[in-house]
Amino acid sequence: MTQAVIYKNSRNGEIVGFETSGHAGFADAGYDIVCAAVSVLVINTVNSVEQFTDTDCEITQDEENALIRLMVHSTHNPKELQVLLQSLELGLSGVACDNPDYLSITCKEV
Repeated sequence: MTQAVIYKNSRNGEIVGFETSGHAGFADAGYDIVCAAVSVLVINTVNSVEQFTDTDCEITQDEENALIRLMVHSTHNPKELQVLLQSLELGLSGVACDNPDYLSITCKEV
């Protein structure tokens, strides 16, 4: 199962990061549409944050554990960043709703 954690600011509810890890296990490698959907959403979000914002963030990847983490270090986060991160949350929620045995999402206040 793939686990996703959405990190939210405890004061204002803004998303300040996310982490996904693990393999969905929906199908064999190369045929796993749940894993592919999560990967596309996450990688597109990381690329979009880097391309379209000047946000100070830390990105961690660990291919062996299928881990990708993005944590924002800025105190001032542009509206564009929130739209991108909310879009990721929406997309992951849709995948999880249709595939609850393969993707779990939790929110954590920080």
